[in-house]
Amino acid sequence: MRSMVWAAGAVSATAIGLVIAAGLAADGDAPGERVPPTATGTLEELAAKAECAPAVQTDAQELRQADCRTGAGRFVLATFATDRGERDWLNQAKDYGGTYLVGRKWVAVGTPRTLATLRTHLGGTLEHSTHHTDAP
Repeated sequence: MRSMVWAAGAVSATAIGLVIAAGLAADGDAPGERVPPTATGTLEELAAKAECAPAVQTDAQELRQADCRTGAGRFVLATFATDRGERDWLNQAKDYGGTYLVGRKWVAVGTPRTLATLRTHLGGTLEHSTHHTDAP
């Protein structure tokens, strides 16, 4: 009887491991891809870690946004004063579709390929959204 309980536990542990592995793969991790801990800092500090000189477009207390260009491509980097401000901005932006690299109080917007490269510098989580349209 004990061996049956152990076998069921082993199967459950294996199933949990597979679910966790699938979740990591769905997040954009390729086998062997090195993703650093998620970066923190000011707009300028994050841009330096991404190896770009930010062209600041919005410089407000609650939101700072800059255009960045690197060898990997162009992206927009935004930093937020609060976590809630970041989540509200991201929820509205996702209505338009796109790919986002998300950290704590910062978001980068660009092509999937550019953001995958940027992720090796800044860490973060890739989030994808499709454009919502009203179907007839």
